[in-house]
Amino acid sequence: MKLKIRKASTSVILLFSGVFIVCQTPAPDGGAQVAAERREAGRILIPHPSWPCGMAEGIPEPERGVPVFEADLKLGRSYHVGRTPYGQRDVFVIQGGTISSERIHGSVMPGGLDFQLSFSNGGREIEQILVLRTEDGKYVYMRSPGTAADPSDVRMVPVFEAPNGSGYGWLNDGKYAGRRVVDPAAGTMKIRVFDVSGIAVAPAAANPVRVTKPADVRDQPWDYRKASAEEERGGLLIEENVTLEASQSVGPAKNGVRNIIPITGGTVRGRINGKVLPAGADYQNLANPATIDARYLWQTDEGEVIIVRNGGSFGLLAPSFEVRLDSEYAWLNEGLYLSSNPGMGKGGVALTFYESR
Repeated sequence: MKLKIRKASTSVILLFSGVFIVCQTPAPDGGAQVAAERREAGRILIPHPSWPCGMAEGIPEPERGVPVFEADLKLGRSYHVGRTPYGQRDVFVIQGGTISSERIHGSVMPGGLDFQLSFSNGGREIEQILVLRTEDGKYVYMRSPGTAADPSDVRMVPVFEAPNGSGYGWLNDGKYAGRRVVDPAAGTMKIRVFDVSGIAVAPAAANPVRVTKPADVRDQPWDYRKASAEEERGGLLIEENVTLEASQSVGPAKNGVRNIIPITGGTVRGRINGKVLPAGADYQNLANPATIDARYLWQTDEGEVIIVRNGGSFGLLAPSFEVRLDSEYAWLNEGLYLSSNPGMGKGGVALTFYESR
Protein backbone atom coordinates (compact mmCIF):
# COMPACT_ATOMS: atom_id res chain seq x y z
CA MET A 1 0.00 0.00 0.00
CA LYS A 2 1.39 3.40 -0.97
CA LEU A 3 1.28 6.17 1.58
CA LYS A 4 -0.47 9.35 0.55
CA ILE A 5 0.81 12.43 2.36
CA ARG A 6 -1.93 14.84 3.29
CA LYS A 7 -0.93 18.44 2.79
CA ALA A 8 -3.09 19.70 5.59
CA SER A 9 -5.24 18.45 8.38
CA THR A 10 -7.22 19.63 11.34
CA SER A 11 -7.55 18.20 14.82
CA VAL A 12 -10.78 16.53 15.91
CA ILE A 13 -11.83 14.35 18.81
CA LEU A 14 -12.90 10.80 18.01
CA LEU A 15 -14.09 7.96 20.20
CA PHE A 16 -11.81 4.94 19.77
CA SER A 17 -11.55 1.86 21.96
CA GLY A 18 -13.73 3.52 24.54
CA VAL A 19 -11.65 6.67 25.00
CA PHE A 20 -11.51 10.09 23.39
CA ILE A 21 -8.29 10.91 21.53
CA VAL A 22 -7.00 13.70 19.36
CA CYS A 23 -6.28 12.75 15.76
CA GLN A 24 -5.67 14.25 12.35
CA THR A 25 -8.40 14.25 9.70
CA PRO A 26 -8.39 15.86 6.26
CA ALA A 27 -9.23 19.53 6.40
CA PRO A 28 -11.83 21.07 4.08
CA ASP A 29 -10.44 22.58 0.89
CA GLY A 30 -10.40 26.04 2.40
CA GLY A 31 -8.62 24.79 5.52
CA ALA A 32 -6.07 22.98 3.38
CA GLN A 33 -5.30 26.20 1.54
CA VAL A 34 -4.85 28.12 4.79
CA ALA A 35 -2.60 25.40 6.19
CA ALA A 36 -0.55 25.32 3.01
CA GLU A 37 -0.08 29.08 3.17
CA ARG A 38 1.05 28.81 6.79
CA ARG A 39 3.59 26.11 5.94
CA GLU A 40 5.06 27.59 2.76
CA ALA A 41 7.17 25.12 0.83
CA GLY A 42 10.72 24.89 2.07
CA ARG A 43 10.26 26.46 5.50
CA ILE A 44 12.08 24.72 8.30
CA LEU A 45 10.68 23.89 11.72
CA ILE A 46 12.70 24.93 14.78
CA PRO A 47 11.97 22.59 17.74
CA HIS A 48 11.50 23.92 21.25
CA PRO A 49 14.91 24.03 22.99
CA SER A 50 13.74 21.44 25.52
CA TRP A 51 12.85 18.91 22.80
CA PRO A 52 15.47 19.47 20.06
CA CYS A 53 14.72 16.22 18.18
CA GLY A 54 18.39 15.90 17.25
CA MET A 55 17.97 18.82 14.83
CA ALA A 56 17.96 21.88 17.05
CA GLU A 57 19.02 24.00 14.08
CA GLY A 58 15.79 23.10 12.28
CA ILE A 59 13.93 20.20 10.68
CA PRO A 60 13.48 20.53 6.90
CA GLU A 61 10.33 19.39 5.17
CA PRO A 62 10.86 15.63 4.94
CA GLU A 63 9.54 15.37 1.38
CA ARG A 64 12.45 17.46 0.12
CA GLY A 65 14.74 14.53 0.92
CA VAL A 66 15.32 11.14 -0.69
CA PRO A 67 12.72 8.44 0.19
CA VAL A 68 14.08 5.72 2.50
CA PHE A 69 11.03 3.60 3.30
CA GLU A 70 7.30 3.54 3.92
CA ALA A 71 5.56 1.76 6.78
CA ASP A 72 1.93 0.72 7.14
CA LEU A 73 1.07 0.01 10.77
CA LYS A 74 -1.93 -1.40 12.56
CA LEU A 75 -2.80 0.13 15.92
CA GLY A 76 -3.63 -2.07 18.88
CA ARG A 77 -5.09 0.03 21.68
CA SER A 78 -4.93 3.79 22.02
CA TYR A 79 -5.04 5.49 25.42
CA HIS A 80 -6.06 9.05 26.21
CA VAL A 81 -4.07 9.56 29.41
CA GLY A 82 -5.34 13.11 29.83
CA ARG A 83 -3.66 16.35 30.88
CA THR A 84 -0.37 15.54 32.59
CA PRO A 85 2.37 17.95 33.73
CA TYR A 86 3.71 17.92 30.14
CA GLY A 87 0.48 18.55 28.20
CA GLN A 88 -2.40 16.49 26.82
CA ARG A 89 -1.01 12.95 26.53
CA ASP A 90 -2.14 10.21 24.16
CA VAL A 91 -0.42 6.85 23.73
CA PHE A 92 -0.76 4.68 20.63
CA VAL A 93 0.22 1.01 20.84
CA ILE A 94 1.46 -0.59 17.61
CA GLN A 95 0.00 -4.01 16.86
CA GLY A 96 2.38 -4.61 13.95
CA GLY A 97 3.01 -3.58 10.38
CA THR A 98 5.14 -3.74 7.26
CA ILE A 99 7.99 -1.66 5.85
CA SER A 100 9.05 -1.51 2.22
CA SER A 101 11.47 0.27 -0.08
CA GLU A 102 14.17 -0.55 -2.61
CA ARG A 103 16.74 -1.00 0.19
CA ILE A 104 14.80 -2.51 3.07
CA HIS A 105 11.79 -4.80 3.45
CA GLY A 106 10.38 -6.31 6.60
CA SER A 107 7.92 -5.91 9.44
CA VAL A 108 7.29 -3.73 12.47
CA MET A 109 7.17 -5.78 15.65
CA PRO A 110 4.09 -5.66 17.92
CA GLY A 111 4.16 -3.58 21.11
CA GLY A 112 5.78 -0.40 19.79
CA LEU A 113 4.79 2.83 21.55
CA ASP A 114 3.97 6.28 20.22
CA PHE A 115 3.72 8.99 22.91
CA GLN A 116 2.01 12.19 21.74
CA LEU A 117 1.74 15.48 23.59
CA SER A 118 -0.68 18.16 22.41
CA PHE A 119 -0.53 21.77 23.62
CA SER A 120 -3.24 24.40 23.91
CA ASN A 121 -1.43 26.55 21.31
CA GLY A 122 -1.61 23.79 18.67
CA GLY A 123 1.93 22.54 19.15
CA ARG A 124 2.87 18.90 19.54
CA GLU A 125 5.75 16.76 20.71
CA ILE A 126 6.06 13.06 19.90
CA GLU A 127 8.30 10.20 20.95
CA GLN A 128 7.96 6.93 19.08
CA ILE A 129 9.84 3.69 19.76
CA LEU A 130 9.60 0.85 17.23
CA VAL A 131 11.50 -2.33 16.48
CA LEU A 132 11.87 -3.33 12.83
CA ARG A 133 12.60 -6.87 11.64
CA THR A 134 14.10 -7.12 8.18
CA GLU A 135 13.10 -9.88 5.77
CA ASP A 136 16.42 -11.66 6.47
CA GLY A 137 15.86 -11.67 10.24
CA LYS A 138 17.85 -8.64 11.48
CA TYR A 139 16.40 -6.37 14.17
CA VAL A 140 16.65 -2.56 13.96
CA TYR A 141 15.84 -0.22 16.87
CA MET A 142 14.08 3.00 15.78
CA ARG A 143 13.45 5.87 18.18
CA SER A 144 11.87 8.97 16.69
CA PRO A 145 11.28 12.31 18.37
CA GLY A 146 8.89 14.62 16.58
CA THR A 147 7.34 18.04 16.90
CA ALA A 148 4.94 20.52 15.33
CA ALA A 149 3.95 24.15 15.67
CA ASP A 150 0.47 23.10 14.51
CA PRO A 151 -1.07 19.68 13.76
CA SER A 152 -0.95 20.22 9.98
CA ASP A 153 2.84 19.96 9.88
CA VAL A 154 4.18 17.25 12.20
CA ARG A 155 7.82 16.32 11.50
CA MET A 156 9.67 13.31 12.91
CA VAL A 157 13.43 12.72 13.20
CA PRO A 158 14.03 8.95 13.18
CA VAL A 159 17.24 7.62 14.74
CA PHE A 160 18.23 4.04 13.96
CA GLU A 161 20.41 1.44 15.61
CA ALA A 162 21.11 -1.29 13.07
CA PRO A 163 23.59 -4.16 13.49
CA ASN A 164 27.13 -3.09 12.72
CA GLY A 165 28.51 -4.84 9.66
CA SER A 166 25.06 -5.87 8.42
CA GLY A 167 23.45 -4.88 5.17
CA TYR A 168 21.55 -2.22 7.13
CA GLY A 169 24.49 -0.42 8.73
CA TRP A 170 23.82 2.52 6.44
CA LEU A 171 20.82 3.36 8.64
CA ASN A 172 23.20 4.24 11.48
CA ASP A 173 24.89 7.05 9.56
CA GLY A 174 22.12 8.92 7.78
CA LYS A 175 20.22 12.07 8.66
CA TYR A 176 16.49 11.43 8.47
CA ALA A 177 13.17 13.22 8.71
CA GLY A 178 9.72 11.74 8.36
CA ARG A 179 5.96 11.98 8.58
CA ARG A 180 3.56 9.85 10.57
CA VAL A 181 -0.20 10.05 10.06
CA VAL A 182 -2.53 8.49 12.64
CA ASP A 183 -6.07 7.43 11.81
CA PRO A 184 -7.59 6.20 15.08
CA ALA A 185 -10.99 5.49 13.52
CA ALA A 186 -9.39 3.08 11.05
CA GLY A 187 -6.85 1.90 13.62
CA THR A 188 -3.89 2.66 11.36
CA MET A 189 -0.67 4.66 11.29
CA LYS A 190 1.40 5.43 8.20
CA ILE A 191 5.03 6.50 8.26
CA ARG A 192 7.33 7.82 5.51
CA VAL A 193 11.03 8.35 6.14
CA PHE A 194 13.37 10.47 4.00
CA ASP A 195 17.13 11.02 3.96
CA VAL A 196 17.61 14.78 4.38
CA SER A 197 21.40 14.79 4.71
CA GLY A 198 21.68 16.70 1.42
CA ILE A 199 19.42 19.55 2.52
CA ALA A 200 21.14 22.66 3.86
CA VAL A 201 19.40 24.32 6.80
CA ALA A 202 19.75 28.07 7.22
CA PRO A 203 17.16 29.23 9.77
CA ALA A 204 17.69 32.96 9.39
CA ALA A 205 17.36 32.82 5.60
CA ALA A 206 14.49 30.31 5.52
CA ASN A 207 11.98 32.27 7.64
CA PRO A 208 11.54 29.36 10.05
CA VAL A 209 8.51 28.27 12.02
CA ARG A 210 9.33 27.95 15.72
CA VAL A 211 7.67 25.54 18.12
CA THR A 212 6.56 27.22 21.34
CA LYS A 213 5.01 25.75 24.46
CA PRO A 214 2.50 27.20 26.92
CA ALA A 215 3.97 28.42 30.18
CA ASP A 216 1.83 26.04 32.23
CA VAL A 217 3.46 22.81 30.96
CA ARG A 218 6.77 21.27 31.99
CA ASP A 219 9.50 20.20 29.62
CA GLN A 220 9.35 16.44 29.15
CA PRO A 221 12.61 14.52 29.65
CA TRP A 222 14.32 12.62 26.84
CA ASP A 223 16.39 10.40 29.13
CA TYR A 224 15.47 8.37 32.20
CA ARG A 225 16.05 9.76 35.70
CA LYS A 226 19.53 9.14 37.09
CA ALA A 227 19.48 8.04 40.73
CA SER A 228 22.35 9.20 42.91
CA ALA A 229 24.43 6.82 45.01
CA GLU A 230 23.26 8.69 48.14
CA GLU A 231 19.60 7.79 47.64
CA GLU A 232 18.18 5.10 49.91
CA ARG A 233 15.07 2.96 49.73
CA GLY A 234 12.17 4.24 51.78
CA GLY A 235 8.59 3.02 51.98
CA LEU A 236 7.30 0.27 49.72
CA LEU A 237 5.47 1.55 46.65
CA ILE A 238 4.52 -1.57 44.68
CA GLU A 239 5.49 -5.14 43.93
CA GLU A 240 5.38 -5.90 40.23
CA ASN A 241 5.49 -9.03 38.10
CA VAL A 242 6.14 -8.41 34.41
CA THR A 243 5.64 -11.08 31.75
CA LEU A 244 8.00 -11.02 28.78
CA GLU A 245 8.54 -12.36 25.29
CA ALA A 246 11.82 -13.62 23.84
CA SER A 247 14.55 -11.03 23.26
CA GLN A 248 14.92 -9.18 19.98
CA SER A 249 18.66 -8.67 19.76
CA VAL A 250 20.05 -5.92 17.54
CA GLY A 251 23.53 -6.82 18.74
CA PRO A 252 26.48 -4.42 18.50
CA ALA A 253 25.28 -1.13 16.97
CA LYS A 254 26.37 2.49 16.99
CA ASN A 255 25.34 3.17 20.61
CA GLY A 256 26.36 -0.14 22.20
CA VAL A 257 24.84 -3.61 22.28
CA ARG A 258 21.09 -3.15 21.97
CA ASN A 259 18.73 -5.88 23.23
CA ILE A 260 14.95 -5.48 23.35
CA ILE A 261 12.69 -7.60 25.60
CA PRO A 262 8.98 -7.03 24.79
CA ILE A 263 6.51 -6.65 27.69
CA THR A 264 3.34 -8.73 27.37
CA GLY A 265 1.52 -8.06 30.67
CA GLY A 266 1.78 -8.56 34.40
CA THR A 267 0.44 -7.41 37.76
CA VAL A 268 0.95 -4.48 40.13
CA ARG A 269 0.19 -4.69 43.88
CA GLY A 270 0.76 -2.26 46.76
CA ARG A 271 -0.14 1.43 46.95
CA ILE A 272 -1.27 0.95 43.35
CA ASN A 273 -3.21 -2.12 42.27
CA GLY A 274 -3.71 -3.06 38.65
CA LYS A 275 -2.09 -4.69 35.66
CA VAL A 276 0.78 -4.19 33.28
CA LEU A 277 -0.57 -3.59 29.79
CA PRO A 278 0.83 -5.59 26.84
CA ALA A 279 2.93 -2.84 25.27
CA GLY A 280 6.46 -1.47 25.33
CA ALA A 281 9.67 -3.25 26.23
CA ASP A 282 12.92 -3.11 28.11
CA TYR A 283 15.22 -1.47 25.58
CA GLN A 284 18.45 -2.66 27.18
CA ASN A 285 21.94 -1.53 26.31
CA LEU A 286 24.37 -4.30 27.26
CA ALA A 287 27.52 -2.21 26.90
CA ASN A 288 29.67 -1.82 30.03
CA PRO A 289 27.98 -0.85 32.31
CA ALA A 290 24.75 -2.47 31.17
CA THR A 291 21.65 -0.29 31.48
CA ILE A 292 17.91 -0.87 31.49
CA ASP A 293 15.42 1.47 29.80
CA ALA A 294 11.96 -0.03 30.22
CA ARG A 295 9.03 1.95 28.76
CA TYR A 296 5.54 0.58 29.36
CA LEU A 297 2.05 1.18 30.79
CA TRP A 298 0.07 0.32 33.90
CA GLN A 299 -3.70 0.31 34.16
CA THR A 300 -5.06 0.58 37.67
CA ASP A 301 -8.09 -1.34 38.93
CA GLU A 302 -10.01 1.93 38.50
CA GLY A 303 -9.03 2.14 34.82
CA GLU A 304 -6.38 4.85 35.16
CA VAL A 305 -3.51 4.60 32.63
CA ILE A 306 -0.04 5.40 34.01
CA ILE A 307 3.08 5.75 31.88
CA VAL A 308 6.05 3.98 33.50
CA ARG A 309 9.74 4.35 32.76
CA ASN A 310 12.29 2.37 34.74
CA GLY A 311 15.88 3.01 33.77
CA GLY A 312 19.45 3.06 34.90
CA SER A 313 22.32 0.75 35.63
CA PHE A 314 21.90 -2.28 37.89
CA GLY A 315 21.77 -1.19 41.53
CA LEU A 316 20.66 2.34 40.56
CA LEU A 317 17.34 1.79 38.81
CA ALA A 318 14.98 4.76 39.14
CA PRO A 319 11.35 4.47 37.98
CA SER A 320 9.38 7.57 37.03
CA PHE A 321 5.73 8.03 36.17
CA GLU A 322 3.33 10.20 34.20
CA VAL A 323 -0.38 10.36 35.01
CA ARG A 324 -3.13 12.92 34.54
CA LEU A 325 -3.10 15.89 36.90
CA ASP A 326 -6.61 15.33 38.26
CA SER A 327 -6.03 11.65 39.00
CA GLU A 328 -6.01 10.24 42.50
CA TYR A 329 -2.52 9.02 41.59
CA ALA A 330 -1.22 12.47 40.57
CA TRP A 331 1.28 12.29 43.46
CA LEU A 332 3.28 9.90 41.26
CA ASN A 333 4.23 12.84 39.03
CA GLU A 334 6.13 14.54 41.86
CA GLY A 335 7.88 11.79 43.81
CA LEU A 336 11.31 10.20 43.54
CA TYR A 337 11.43 6.42 43.46
CA LEU A 338 13.89 3.52 43.37
CA SER A 339 13.59 0.02 41.94
CA SER A 340 15.11 -3.30 42.82
CA ASN A 341 17.03 -5.14 40.13
CA PRO A 342 14.87 -7.54 38.11
CA GLY A 343 14.57 -10.99 39.68
CA MET A 344 12.90 -14.19 38.57
CA GLY A 345 9.14 -13.82 38.22
CA LYS A 346 6.22 -15.78 36.86
CA GLY A 347 6.60 -15.68 33.08
CA GLY A 348 9.22 -12.96 33.28
CA VAL A 349 10.69 -10.79 36.02
CA ALA A 350 9.68 -9.50 39.47
CA LEU A 351 10.58 -6.04 40.76
CA THR A 352 9.87 -3.98 43.87
CA PHE A 353 9.52 -0.19 43.72
CA TYR A 354 10.23 2.04 46.73
CA GLU A 355 10.01 5.69 47.67
CA SER A 356 13.43 7.33 47.61
CA ARG A 357 14.83 9.16 50.63
